[in-house]
Amino acid sequence: MNGADTAFVLISAALVMLMTPGLAFFYGGMVRVKSALNMLMMSFISLGIVTVLWVLYGYSLAFGDDLGAGLLGNFDHIGLKGISPETLTAKDGIPVFAFALFQLMFAVITPALMSGALADRVKFSAWALFITLWVTIVYFPVAHWVWQPEGWLFKLKVIDFAGGTAVHINAGIGALAAVLVVGKRIGFKKDPMRPHSLPLVMLGAGLLWFGWFGFNAGSALAANGTAANMALNTQVATGAAMLGWLAYERIRHGAFTTLGAASGAVAGLVAITPSGAAVNAFGALLIGVVAGAVCSWAVALKFKLGFDDSLDVVGVHLVGGVIGTLLVGLLATGGIGGATQLGRQAVGAFAVLGYSFTVSWVLAKLVDRLIGFRAAEDDELGGIDQAFHAETAYDFSAVGGVSTVTRAVAHTPSEAGPAASDNTPDNGTAQHKKVDA
Repeated sequence: MNGADTAFVLISAALVMLMTPGLAFFYGGMVRVKSALNMLMMSFISLGIVTVLWVLYGYSLAFGDDLGAGLLGNFDHIGLKGISPETLTAKDGIPVFAFALFQLMFAVITPALMSGALADRVKFSAWALFITLWVTIVYFPVAHWVWQPEGWLFKLKVIDFAGGTAVHINAGIGALAAVLVVGKRIGFKKDPMRPHSLPLVMLGAGLLWFGWFGFNAGSALAANGTAANMALNTQVATGAAMLGWLAYERIRHGAFTTLGAASGAVAGLVAITPSGAAVNAFGALLIGVVAGAVCSWAVALKFKLGFDDSLDVVGVHLVGGVIGTLLVGLLATGGIGGATQLGRQAVGAFAVLGYSFTVSWVLAKLVDRLIGFRAAEDDELGGIDQAFHAETAYDFSAVGGVSTVTRAVAHTPSEAGPAASDNTPDNGTAQHKKVDA
């Protein structure tokens, strides 16, 4: 056993674990106050559900010996059977338990990423059932394709160092499929749906940025030059993407917003994820700038195309994941980059796109038929925090304010009347571009 590498992987696993609460804060601040707690819980519950599934069968399906055709692992490690604290990975000399823990955190955050697309309007029980089915039928097989040495995309030599396909494209397109089944929020494109706490968004983005060093550099599974290169590339791409997003935002909408800075940073983190040490710092810079600007443009597509991706999971994670996955095919160093590698990257990206969208749509339909995916209209209007959690994020009673539920109902389009003129509708402008005077 290599003690230094083992310690590095364990610390990286802890950093990746922190990303899920960080994501909860990031998303939680972006929603309206009446559903802030529900948004936190939609991310946080993944830590419980996916952990249990991973131990029961997830690790075995993702990283067990291939059953054939590079599509799925076997069942030899159900309940982590056959693995002990002394069992080491063949290649890296670290305990299998350390590797399993690290990969578990990837499995946890991937469905949590999807939750932002469905904010404000789904039953919590339905969401829990959906992610149970989704990680089982979508994430575990795709992780096997990409990272298990016998997986078909791994053997095709698709570069996905830390999850451009398996995590971000997978989650982004799966979220889109679920959104198409669930439908739009009440008041979409009519009511203002501004973030209720931008400081919370910035805190969440900072935690994501911090944890992403474990996500990316930790994927080297060793404290070595590859990890150092990936850590540097992570910082370079993220900073460049933030500037790219803000530049586009300033030119197109006339302001540098905090939400834009936070979202741009996340877009850069997403886009650099698949590259690993396959690009140099200049390549990371280019990937970041392109991802920041293009994702800033892409978040407005939901208004033009008519799908309600509440917190721009598609615009950031799907688009950013595709950008990073394809650009590494061109920018990879060491004679790897070029038309051949770009073709491999395209196969990987679109294979995951097609599989995840199709199966995610079917699973969302199944959940909707079984227990109903969408929250009741009264619950959505009044606030799903109260409906599903019997709590609210903030207690205004101590300062004489009305409850969040009363406030939310009082400002619905059907009852607000002229008083609603204080909240000018977005009129097709994305949340990221709204400047609230």
